[in-house]
Amino acid sequence: MLFGILGETRAWHDDGAEVPLGGPARRALLALLLVRPGEVVSADRLAEEIDPAAELSAHAVQSQVSRLRAALGPAAAIERAGAGYRIAVADDAVDAGRFERLTGQGRAALRDGDAHRAAELLQEALGLWRGPALAEIAGTGTARAAAARLEELRLGALEDRFEAALRLGEHRTAVPELRELVGRHPLRERLAALLVRALSAEGGQAEALVVFEETRRHLADELGADPSPELAALHRELLDTDSTPAIAAPPAQLTSFVGRAADAAETAELLRVARLVTLVGPGGVGKTRLAVEIAARNAADAGAGEVCFVELAPLRDGAAPAQALLGALGLRESGLHLDGSRTPLDRLTAALSDRLLLIVLDNCEHLVDETAELAARLLAACPRLRILATSREPLGIIGESLQQVGPLDEDAAARLFTDRAAAVRRGPAADPALVRRICAAVDGLPLAIELTAARLRTLEIHDLAERLDDRLAIAARGTRTADQRHRTLRSVVAWGWELLTEPERRAARRFAVLAGGATAEAAAQVCDTDTETLEALADKSFLQTAGGRYRMLETIRAYAAEQLAAAGERDVAERAHTRYVGQLLRTADPHLRRAEQLDWLPVLAAEHDNVLTALRRTIAAGEVETALELLASGSTYLWIRGTAASVAPDAAALLAAIGDRPALADPAAAGDPQGVRDRHAAGDPQGVRDPAAAGGPVQAGTAPPAGLGEEYAICTLLAAPGSTGMPVWQQHRAAAERALAAAWPGDRPGRYPAALLVWMMRNAGQAALQERQSAFELVSAQRDCPEPWARAVARYVAGFGLLGAGDQEAAERDFALAGEGFDALGDRWGAALVLDLLAGLAGGRGDRARAIALTERALALTEELGALEDAADLLVNRGDQLAADDLPAARADYARAAELAVRAGSADGLGAALRGQADLALADGDPAGAERLYTEALERIDPHWIKALGNRVRALAGLARVAEENGDRAAARTHYRRAAESAAAVGPSAPDVLRVLGLPDALVEAVSRA
Repeated sequence: MLFGILGETRAWHDDGAEVPLGGPARRALLALLLVRPGEVVSADRLAEEIDPAAELSAHAVQSQVSRLRAALGPAAAIERAGAGYRIAVADDAVDAGRFERLTGQGRAALRDGDAHRAAELLQEALGLWRGPALAEIAGTGTARAAAARLEELRLGALEDRFEAALRLGEHRTAVPELRELVGRHPLRERLAALLVRALSAEGGQAEALVVFEETRRHLADELGADPSPELAALHRELLDTDSTPAIAAPPAQLTSFVGRAADAAETAELLRVARLVTLVGPGGVGKTRLAVEIAARNAADAGAGEVCFVELAPLRDGAAPAQALLGALGLRESGLHLDGSRTPLDRLTAALSDRLLLIVLDNCEHLVDETAELAARLLAACPRLRILATSREPLGIIGESLQQVGPLDEDAAARLFTDRAAAVRRGPAADPALVRRICAAVDGLPLAIELTAARLRTLEIHDLAERLDDRLAIAARGTRTADQRHRTLRSVVAWGWELLTEPERRAARRFAVLAGGATAEAAAQVCDTDTETLEALADKSFLQTAGGRYRMLETIRAYAAEQLAAAGERDVAERAHTRYVGQLLRTADPHLRRAEQLDWLPVLAAEHDNVLTALRRTIAAGEVETALELLASGSTYLWIRGTAASVAPDAAALLAAIGDRPALADPAAAGDPQGVRDRHAAGDPQGVRDPAAAGGPVQAGTAPPAGLGEEYAICTLLAAPGSTGMPVWQQHRAAAERALAAAWPGDRPGRYPAALLVWMMRNAGQAALQERQSAFELVSAQRDCPEPWARAVARYVAGFGLLGAGDQEAAERDFALAGEGFDALGDRWGAALVLDLLAGLAGGRGDRARAIALTERALALTEELGALEDAADLLVNRGDQLAADDLPAARADYARAAELAVRAGSADGLGAALRGQADLALADGDPAGAERLYTEALERIDPHWIKALGNRVRALAGLARVAEENGDRAAARTHYRRAAESAAAVGPSAPDVLRVLGLPDALVEAVSRA
């Protein structure tokens, strides 16, 4: 007979027939006896656990035993033993006994390296479970402890099974169940380690780092403990893996490549000798499709380097293609500390200086001048770079090789039509002569062929040919010129348009406002349509789908835009688009300061082109209030993702528009009238505002529109990154600070907490001492603000004031409280800043172990946010701490930091890494090598950025030490004096700033004495 207690208590005869056990009391009695087969269980304990209310007498227990004996029969004897009972069955007769035996054997197989055998045994063991162990009595006494032990064994078996699965390479299938188990058991480190390993093996380093950080937080919050050495080692291993951001690959093609094999081979060969090749031809001729094929062949060539595909079509006139290229390369315009002193071109030059890469710049014709300038600058500075461009006209720069792309020849056009026709309609092949006639009618233009073939869903091919002849009047045409081919393509698009249903036409013309494409949900909302209509447009080749998004080819989009204007619907569609973008940004904004920020950042990144389009459209239309709200709602995303510089010209234009109109109110009183709050609550970014009703005009200049003071302050921050924005900053700073102070009085929250942190950063980096003090007072006044993120920022900023007062202990307490606030919210941006700061303080006072631990936690968070530049900076910091005890580890950190800095296009990061390598050269007795590296470092480090100050001072002090070793005391004094002058630029608290930046006390004192 067999018994089961891993779930509801059951018994079976040897032939598999189930034994009727009776009611719950009898099942509970049997379960208690089966916990340890053969061991005596006292009658009192049986009574107590079967009936915790103590109403079951000894006689009643005896009666239940008698009935259970009758049910089981002689195969399972229940014996009386003294004052209790026992059941005489073998351990293996009970599922719990077999489970323990199988798990032990599986664990042994795992130790022996036999993962296949281990997986089989463990799967068999886990298959014995039918539910919670001892389900009827697990809430009482001894049974509770027994059930807990069995559940613990089950978890251990699950972990062993996953261990076997990972050894067998089954990472992908393990992740979903591991994720669920980690959610149910957040303190179980081995489960977390297994999930981290599985995610990492699948290339999900960032997700793996998230799991580690969440586990670390749970352990700290609930147990006050740090991760185990094993989990910590796994974390370090993750940080050492390649974190290079993924670059934009050519768009996936859902159809075969037909008719251009010779062109592709010729262009690929040309790219081997020419560094800039431009595919030139009219719209619809297939330039993009050809470029995609060439890029794919290049990517497949192991020695040809990487490929980055940049879509320029969504950009409007005057937009900088350099920023689009940065985004396609997966690079940020600034780090988490928001240094905006480097231009996108600076970063691109640094990132691509020695990178073997093919860049595809698609659809350049509307940005020829800007694209030509970018290509010329990059090709001159980056010798291993090649560029393939597509355009309707040449870029016109030295070294450009042109490749004309014309219509398909007769055979290729026929093959393309036949291929596309077969995809939409099954059946015998069409008459070849008829196919050639159709292809000739559309001049062999690939886009026209695809649009025409799509009509076979509803038309017979003979009917299709006749209608096309009537439309294009084929017999009247002779030799085709480029302009005539353009008219042919336009006629084909127009003909296909007329064959759409009215709901399809309406959706298609409204789709023209979606510059960056859209998800089905977004397209349905903006186009006021449904999914079925969008799918129909895709079936008819008016839309394309890729990566879960719909997009429209530029030729079709241009026609759709004309139809939108002709229908008098452009204003309606554009407002729908603006509403969608505004609502998306407002919905996402609070999540970007919470744990779910990693989910929302890629959502907004995918909509970046739509955000820019809506913003620029509203500015051009003079809709100042709406533009301010869009900018403010998107500001947290722009700052965290490091793309704020992309809107700097727009923000500056918006400020100019504000200055050109009468002010509506004093900024000190323009914090947040109830009307603005009501409009935000209603989700309307375009509510009509009556200037007279808002308090009347007072004066032109720098005052914000009524009720939008906070948005105006954010616009000022976004308009003035780095030194290029200084005139704008100087003009608007005072009014912006008054407006921000009115929005954040300290006892109630404003709308955009991130503005507080950035305001302090901006003032700390490039403002006069008095302005830094006023910014400090504004932000630190939020210590008791009801908004938790703002409170954490206030603690973070207040700590600097305590440092300046010489109270480092109190400062660290405030910094720690800030970190706890950010941790509680799950925000990685603020938490990383605080951890970096605390690590610097710990390192400055000689607590290297703590500095390293804090730096590694900060590294994990920056990796999650894709902040490569910050990761490089943190690796340098860790190298500085390791250099005292572990030179090889420090050397590895500096080398990795240099690599990441180059990849990120961060000159400052590379300078910091070179400074670290110079320190090691000096320690190795190579003063000449150290001097060379220190000099190179100083050439790259921005002398005006406070975050780079520590490395600048270290490099200058290093040169001083080199001079001392060479016996040149005058040169040494000069270098120390330059270091002191750099430190003095931050004000009287320079020594404290240097300690925060991680400089040892001895070095701080040496610089201070100078």
